[in-house]
Amino acid sequence: MISLADSGILKEEKRGSFKLIETTQKLIGVVNTSVISGVYVDIENINEEVFIPNKYSLFSLKNDIVEVLIYPKKGGRIRGEVLKVIERKRDTFVGLLEVSKGFGFVIPDTSISFDIFIPKTQINPLVIGKKVLIKVINWDKTQKNPVGKIIKVIGNPKEHNTEIESILYKYNLNPKFPKHLEKEAEKIPLKIPNSEIANRVDFRNTTTFTIDPIDAKDFDDALSIKKLNNGNWEVGIHIADVSYYVKEKSIIDVEASLRSTSVYLVDRVVPMLPEILSNEICSLKSGVDRLCYSVIIEINEKSEILSHQIKKTIIHSDKRFTYEEAQDIINNKKGLFYEELFILNKISKILRKKRFASGSINFDREEVKFILDKKKNPIDVFFKETIDTNNLIEEFMLIANKIVAKEIGFIEKKQKTFIYRIHDKPDADKINSLNNIVKKFGYSIDQSNTKNLTKSLNDLLTKVKGNPESNMIETLTIRSMSKAIYSTKNIGHYGLNFDYYSHFTSPIRRYPDLVLHRLLNKYLNGKISVSKKKLEEICKYTSEQEKLSTMAERDSVKYMQAKFLQNQIGKVFSGVISGVTEWGFYVELYKNKCEGLVKINSLKGDYFMFDKNNYSIRGKNSKNYFQLGDDVKVKIKSVDLNKKQVNLELY
Repeated sequence: MISLADSGILKEEKRGSFKLIETTQKLIGVVNTSVISGVYVDIENINEEVFIPNKYSLFSLKNDIVEVLIYPKKGGRIRGEVLKVIERKRDTFVGLLEVSKGFGFVIPDTSISFDIFIPKTQINPLVIGKKVLIKVINWDKTQKNPVGKIIKVIGNPKEHNTEIESILYKYNLNPKFPKHLEKEAEKIPLKIPNSEIANRVDFRNTTTFTIDPIDAKDFDDALSIKKLNNGNWEVGIHIADVSYYVKEKSIIDVEASLRSTSVYLVDRVVPMLPEILSNEICSLKSGVDRLCYSVIIEINEKSEILSHQIKKTIIHSDKRFTYEEAQDIINNKKGLFYEELFILNKISKILRKKRFASGSINFDREEVKFILDKKKNPIDVFFKETIDTNNLIEEFMLIANKIVAKEIGFIEKKQKTFIYRIHDKPDADKINSLNNIVKKFGYSIDQSNTKNLTKSLNDLLTKVKGNPESNMIETLTIRSMSKAIYSTKNIGHYGLNFDYYSHFTSPIRRYPDLVLHRLLNKYLNGKISVSKKKLEEICKYTSEQEKLSTMAERDSVKYMQAKFLQNQIGKVFSGVISGVTEWGFYVELYKNKCEGLVKINSLKGDYFMFDKNNYSIRGKNSKNYFQLGDDVKVKIKSVDLNKKQVNLELY
């Protein structure tokens, strides 16, 4: 326990004599950050975080629910100690198994303050020095370390496959399917029964194609188009009917529900469904018949949607385009399906312009991509360019998602329970902080009302495009937004400025889309509403899994960045400070968008401290400071592949 005098509860009046200053409080909170020195806890009705030093944290980690003893404010921040961990959100870790004096310890890949003790009975000499997945079986607070059990040996550290699989296991994302489940998937017949075809709208004689990235294998969506006698166009937005093949509560469905999403790492995709389903049976490949759930719209050349239908269909894709191939045909004004591509592109541009004019925010970040050699080593970095055909597909997917959500959500009588993709308004404090940062670059944000804020954010994102600070400001703008999540309670989508929005268009790689297909099938056939409680549980779980997937994707990028820069130690780069923490500041290098850390203890000439309120690190005496958004020159000092970290020093 913290001494009562140190905590500020008692004041020493004279030697050996103490006076009670203030009573303590026991409150429930959630750990929001784990750092080397301790944890920060969010507690309702307390405006600032409570800091818990490591030795009083009971091994609590981010997202754990804890009971905290709060001490009077002292030294600029509220402090306390964890009395009990009510709910641990994590009990598995990935790390390196080491042995010292006959005792085993796993040093986790994650930056946490403790190692995990492994009993002698668990230690196999062949496993020492390898990356392992462990489960904590004892968090006894009287012990110096938690006690763990080895679940899986992942492989040798620094080997590419070991490091990538370590990232997946770190976030409880299994890189492989059970053998029995893959065998079950192989039993699914590819031939479509005539009885099923008879129950569907047949689009096999309508011009249909897919447009996807060059390396895509799981084609979720296709577009069909034909001219109507009245001069308007019928556009079919066809989505793979996974629900026909993956039956509710089947073992494949249970596995998909646990995974919830496909995970897209730099060098691989870990699919939500076994590959025979995701890349073959369900994938809308060209030259074969495929079952779909489709949104069919009648639209004129002014991009006014005159009517829509939601139907089960069968299609036959005539061509698989890459984005670049389709773009070349549009640009050159000739090639296969030029007229159809031209019309779709024309309509999508008008739709896009209308959407932004009505209040959608234009988040269009530069995406960093790696060129890999045969051994999956990064040999170059490039920035993925967004072209018109990317926007073409996006606009029609947005239409389908919006129509489906409104079809169910806009029922005047009794609303059916549904899954919405919702996005809340941004937090005012976060927008204030963003405004303070962008002012350094000569920009400003108008927060006077929602309409002005949206316009102001769009103006900001347009103005920064192509400037050195663009990636950082776009990232910070996204961070200032609320997170989009799944929910049965519809509050609309702020970023898109849609009153109704759902995820319908990617059932091969997103579980909520698959559930939504099943719901549509029930509701459009007049069946009663499903359990709201059960559906909300799915929403909450899949939203969490989506976060884990995103973090794994980011870690894979960090690992590849470290790999890419490991042969450039000593080189000097210009960059921008992209993040500030109590252990140092992160710098994004302008040349390749890779990010590295300048440790606070490497800064010379003063004692530097973290200033959280001003996103800066400041010298105690010199008043020198390093602030988010500052331009700096740095030299690559070292690269730690295990921590996926590039260490920099000021130049």
